[in-house]
Amino acid sequence: MATKEKVKVTTLDELTPLIGKKVFIGDKQIGLFLTESGKIHAIHNVCPHKQGPLSEGTVSGEYVFCPLHDQKIDLNTGIVQEPDEGCVDVYEVEVKDGDVYVCL
Repeated sequence: MATKEKVKVTTLDELTPLIGKKVFIGDKQIGLFLTESGKIHAIHNVCPHKQGPLSEGTVSGEYVFCPLHDQKIDLNTGIVQEPDEGCVDVYEVEVKDGDVYVCL
């Protein structure tokens, strides 16, 4: 099994609950989301339907809504909720000493 690369992308202090943050790792655009429960999610930041910037969407519970057309995406699985379809990549997140890492 291949070892995942951990890349520091921000700190906990730079995240605001329910407000997405866009980061880049190489050419990958990733949206980070701190939910009300305190969990941090990292997903591909581009909606599969109209390529909307998901980090600018509304966060509710464990979902983000695309700002362009309100497609509902599960932050845990990346799956677009019915009646829409599609998915985005989901990345593992680790926090160590206040630093936030995305695992690729």
